[in-house]
Amino acid sequence: MDDKIKFSLLRNELVDNQSVWNRQEKRVWFITLLTGTCMLYSTRTTMPLLVPSVAAEAKWSKTDSGTVLSSFFWGYTLTQVVGGYFSDRFGGQRVILFAAIGWSLLTFLMPNIIWEAPYFKSYAIPFIVLVRIINGAFQGVHFPSMISLTSQNLCSTERTSFFGLLTSGSAMGTLLTGILGSFVLDYFGWSYVFRVIGFMGFAWALILRYYAMAGERNRIINVSRLCVNNKSSIDNVPWLRYFSRLSFWACVLTHACEMNCFFVLLSWLPTYFHDGFPHAKGWVVNMIPWLSLPPSTFFAKYLTGHLLARDWSTSTVRKIIQSCCFAAQNLALFTMSRTSDFYTALVCMTLIIGGTGFHNNAVTVNPQDLAPSHSGSVFGLMNTVGAVPGFLGVYLAGHILEVTQSWPMVFSAAAGINLIGWFIFIVFGSAEAIV
Repeated sequence: MDDKIKFSLLRNELVDNQSVWNRQEKRVWFITLLTGTCMLYSTRTTMPLLVPSVAAEAKWSKTDSGTVLSSFFWGYTLTQVVGGYFSDRFGGQRVILFAAIGWSLLTFLMPNIIWEAPYFKSYAIPFIVLVRIINGAFQGVHFPSMISLTSQNLCSTERTSFFGLLTSGSAMGTLLTGILGSFVLDYFGWSYVFRVIGFMGFAWALILRYYAMAGERNRIINVSRLCVNNKSSIDNVPWLRYFSRLSFWACVLTHACEMNCFFVLLSWLPTYFHDGFPHAKGWVVNMIPWLSLPPSTFFAKYLTGHLLARDWSTSTVRKIIQSCCFAAQNLALFTMSRTSDFYTALVCMTLIIGGTGFHNNAVTVNPQDLAPSHSGSVFGLMNTVGAVPGFLGVYLAGHILEVTQSWPMVFSAAAGINLIGWFIFIVFGSAEAIV
């Protein structure tokens, strides 16, 4: 163990009400991880933003576009559990750093990959798909690693709100792509969007390594918490105990249902407005819907805290917050499937994205309720299942559009899947710890 690490024997008993991070470290890690989540989503949403331009140049069909967009989630499903496991065992910050270098470089090199793909002739699309799968695999470890990192370094009363706020970085990243990416696309071309955002992601990885992680060398660690964390990291995850509980499956399946709606719209939103409202400003449709996510996340956090302070049970609060998400999204999806007005569609899309802020304070943080000692691994499994609708839903949406040209069918399918998740979580969901 590093001689520079100093230990503070603050108490002999093993407790879970004290954070390893001090106030300054919490601030540093919050800003770092929030920025990292922002950059993660910024790189993730470059292809959805640019696919109309890239498809026009490369002569892709809607099915080709759907395959390229959905292939990201094929890789995304592969590394969720592995990322959570290695983060629980070796530290989430190391896993996040390694992955960030990978997804940043692939984003930066994506124009070269797209330009070189035609040399593979009939294998051009499979070649791009393979690269997108690798990119998704790198990004798949981020959230499991982040939830593992926060669980190991924050006390139980701080974890949920801390992680819930970090998820708002997804909206910031999508906004960054929508604003900066749209500007660069209009004035310099689609290839420069990949270059700029990929470079920014790599710059963040350097900040993580040489600023946030460098500060750990002189950390004063509470040995009691260290023992608890090491014990939970070394022990095997009791998967059979988790698999035997309906509350675990309610969390997993509800997350998958909501992620289907989120990923389909995340991937196809620019194309929807491009096809249906070709005269609309790109920066407007790629920015305004995502402006609703941070305030809705903060409001859901406030509402959660307010209800818990009034001695509502955590299980009931989670169900109320998740119900707000599904109610808002399904109302908007129902309206979108029956409107041809641009402003109505924009408001509805804004409401759908805003509903995700409530999801981030309910089901997304539920693994910390159910599995406080193995949150990284359990979240990884939950996100693995949640990513399956990502590649299936996104691909099927492209196929539906290719065959029927019907956006209402896409929206109606998403609403129906949301209803299934809503029912499952209301009936079987819980916040009681399993292990």
